[in-house]
Amino acid sequence: MPDVLKTLLLNPPSFENFDGGASSRWPATREIESYWYPVWLTYPAGMIPGSRLLDASPHKVDWRQTIETCKDYEFLVLFTSTVGFESDVKLIRKIKEANPGLKIAFVGPHGHIKPDETLMASEDIDFVTRGEFDHSVVEYAHGKPLDQILGVSYRKDGRVVHNASRPQLHTEELDALPFATDIYKRDLEIDRYNVPFLLHPFVSFYTTRGCPALCTFCMWPQTISGHAWRTRSTENVAREVKQCIEYFPQMKEIFFDDDTFNIRKDRVLDLCTKFKPLKFRWSSTSRVHSDYETLKAMADAGARLFIVGFESGDAQILKNIKKGATLEMARNFMKNCRKVGIRVHGDFIIGLPGETRETINKTIEFAKELDCETIQVSLAHAMPGTELHDSMAKQGFLKVEALADTGGHQLPHIEYPHLSKEEMMGGVNRFYDEYYFRPRVVWRIVREALWDGHERKRLYDEATSFLKLRAERWKWVRQGGELKKPMISVPETPSASGND
Repeated sequence: MPDVLKTLLLNPPSFENFDGGASSRWPATREIESYWYPVWLTYPAGMIPGSRLLDASPHKVDWRQTIETCKDYEFLVLFTSTVGFESDVKLIRKIKEANPGLKIAFVGPHGHIKPDETLMASEDIDFVTRGEFDHSVVEYAHGKPLDQILGVSYRKDGRVVHNASRPQLHTEELDALPFATDIYKRDLEIDRYNVPFLLHPFVSFYTTRGCPALCTFCMWPQTISGHAWRTRSTENVAREVKQCIEYFPQMKEIFFDDDTFNIRKDRVLDLCTKFKPLKFRWSSTSRVHSDYETLKAMADAGARLFIVGFESGDAQILKNIKKGATLEMARNFMKNCRKVGIRVHGDFIIGLPGETRETINKTIEFAKELDCETIQVSLAHAMPGTELHDSMAKQGFLKVEALADTGGHQLPHIEYPHLSKEEMMGGVNRFYDEYYFRPRVVWRIVREALWDGHERKRLYDEATSFLKLRAERWKWVRQGGELKKPMISVPETPSASGND
């Protein structure tokens, strides 16, 4: 077998402070600077000897430094996103100028959805992966010819070739993968990762892949991970938890970043039995389906907070997006979370099918009724590859081409005849204002930081960032939603490939 290619796995610096890569479900620059771990890239990184994972944005590595780093490698695996794709194409042109012999693979949902368009965008891209890419890039790094690798697309003789799809990994194969936390220890600095509603520093990884829910807007289950829910064994998860606690004594909590951590009660209870003796704090994603018994077991095993996608306060909108949950289920779930002492970070979306001025108001009031500790309000984005995208395109509601502004912040790209993009952006701003500028909520947030200097500084920095973006968004609304600058942060250069 030939020597293994010296491989760099890259979460690129698409925009300053951009969280768009290898585990971000909603690629954007956040209201408050935050980053998720590049979990998907860790698995191949752990199987390629001599590799390195570079997560550029949180480690403050700019495009110039990235180009310099790439000079030392033979194979680049770049995790791209729809929002950052144009920037990434310009970046690899500069990388290839500095290192002409470098082989480049683009991985992630964008190439999975649009392999032909991705390859045609630049001759610098040697191949793209479709679906789970753990083993595809590993096989290439070890010298396997492209035409023998499942789940890849590439150019040959002027046309695009799509190899047969790669079967999804199931429990035995998932358990055989390296631990993500091994690569965090080797290549990343955990203090660089901040999510406002999680304790800092935190560490996150997956215990499952896929999600059986059918939410029309959700990108991961409709692209890379699929709807088939596949689990790591609870023994395997517990081993990584133990290792994580040993590796990172400064860590304040683990976040289980599954698409749906709590979908099956028996598995949750089994995990809780294994977690409880380890005496660690953890948080996770959650749907509103868990009953009191399950929530109590989770709390007793160290659960601190759930991220819950409530999405809307309008029952018909929940049906429109195939949420598979009701408003009453959400109310009961919140009531039980309070009983057992688990906090909730609620996610809401403005601009889903059926949205009106009235439903925006209903959702704001519903959110205040639920009274989660923290919230995030997003604009509906119909990401390519999702049912929502196909539906909005068919109905002619995809009115705006740009998904983000010059800094990677979300822009409305759905617009309805009865609801303008300015009204939707204004709705996001008003949602935050009405929710957070309530005296008891302000006190709840400030109280947490009173006796902790680290949290006081964090709160100050996050509040400053939020208020700055809030002002910029209101200005955007007043100006009629004009986008006056190009989105891409990497400057243009003459292209040797003729594809820029």
